[in-house]
Amino acid sequence: MKDYFFSGIQQVGVGTVNFEESWKWYIDHFQVDVKILEDNTVAERMLPYTGNQPQKRRACIAINLQGGGGFEVWNYSERKPQPIDFDIQIGDLGIFAAKIKSRDVKAFHKEIAGKYSNISEVVTSPDGKPTFYLLDPFGNYFQIVEDTYVYIEEHRLAGGTVGAMIGVSDIERALPVYQDILGYDKVVYDETGVFEDWSFMRGGNQRYRRVLLARTELFKGAFSGLIGDSTIELVVALDRQPKKIFEGRFWGDPGFIQICLDVINMKGLKAYCKAKGFPFTVDSCPNDEQFDMGEASGHFTYIEDPDGTLIEFVETHKIPVLKKLGWYINLRKRNREKPLPKFLFKLMRVNKVKFD
Repeated sequence: MKDYFFSGIQQVGVGTVNFEESWKWYIDHFQVDVKILEDNTVAERMLPYTGNQPQKRRACIAINLQGGGGFEVWNYSERKPQPIDFDIQIGDLGIFAAKIKSRDVKAFHKEIAGKYSNISEVVTSPDGKPTFYLLDPFGNYFQIVEDTYVYIEEHRLAGGTVGAMIGVSDIERALPVYQDILGYDKVVYDETGVFEDWSFMRGGNQRYRRVLLARTELFKGAFSGLIGDSTIELVVALDRQPKKIFEGRFWGDPGFIQICLDVINMKGLKAYCKAKGFPFTVDSCPNDEQFDMGEASGHFTYIEDPDGTLIEFVETHKIPVLKKLGWYINLRKRNREKPLPKFLFKLMRVNKVKFD
């Protein structure tokens, strides 16, 4: 029996070779401009994925107040990041695309097309909804999906992250992670073939099995109102042997490095993951201490899916609201199932970041 619960997809991590250039691009195109935290220290707890050496990095987590999960933009400070040495195709093992929400896909397509050209036309996904794809300047694919839920009205067409496309070698082997542990138990579609909506992406003329998963149980907790719903799409390449996106590279190198869910009761999650055969591979607080993340604090852990894709869990203890005034929220001293009031996130508008 599960005695933990999730507040939603907190963020999707993206490694880069230029922190400010990447974050500026995501602000300009997806409006992820409210900084939750920024850290420029040494990653000491990720040794299994950083060559068994502590690595200095610059990282931030930023959100779009209209709703959805955030971005974690991540850049090695001293080690030279190692870009991928092949062109990622649909179904390669790992996160090969992130999903971004928009209240009006067609209008947002027009907005993006006015300033960026490497995008598809508006097409129809297998669930019958309008969508389009883009390849950012750094080699990362994004799917824009229609989602009319708006948390705080900012008069924008874009929202935050609402899921990911993940290449797997075997759907049935992957389901215990994504359905049982993460709770995406509802199959929206399970289809096999060549898909017209993927013609823009590399490998789009090949056959795939794609399974879109959603949740029947609503997210709850401090950030559930902001984050909202999400989906995870599992994809198997049928016409070729897929490549592992992070084979021979470090966590934090360019590309989508993880998908992260906000969790309440990490102890319960740890026991459930172990029972399912997916024990934590990283645990920042093995003795139940508190991990300081610069401007915030909490407890983070990782598991791997059967193909080695990293899934992060974060139990947030403290976040800044008005850092200049020293105003932080201690989440341990409140009802963990209750969403934070909207006015607190409105106050975070003062944390908006602009690049020249």
